[in-house]
Amino acid sequence: MFFPESRVRVYLYGQAVDMRKSFDGLYAIARAAFADDPTGGDLYVFVNRSGRQIKVLYFDRSGWCVWAKRLEAGRFVGDWSRTRTHEIDCTQLKLLLEGIEPRRYLKRYRHDPKRSEPAGQGNSDHSRGTGREGCVA
Repeated sequence: MFFPESRVRVYLYGQAVDMRKSFDGLYAIARAAFADDPTGGDLYVFVNRSGRQIKVLYFDRSGWCVWAKRLEAGRFVGDWSRTRTHEIDCTQLKLLLEGIEPRRYLKRYRHDPKRSEPAGQGNSDHSRGTGREGCVA
């Protein structure tokens, strides 16, 4: 099994790659497409044109490793026009490896400390006085 660590950076290459490429070919693409040095231990993710095969290239202190997966049904990438070269997190990589394409690039919730509401003015049942004081649901 392939279990990337959470502190490792993951880069998704946003163009289709010929899956006949192996260590040297994928290293050349990673070196040309990304600013960071590929020998730093980061993960570089490549997908083929049909979107059914994926390869992950990384360097593990002693040499290059390539991890590959082929889906029997479905695709890793559904629409190449929406795919771009960028950094993803480990959760998005895990979703991608399961065949789930993460489409949302912005997080839904953002905490804005400037907009915090004064005490007692919140939007919860406890601040509205629903008569259930002492009950925590």
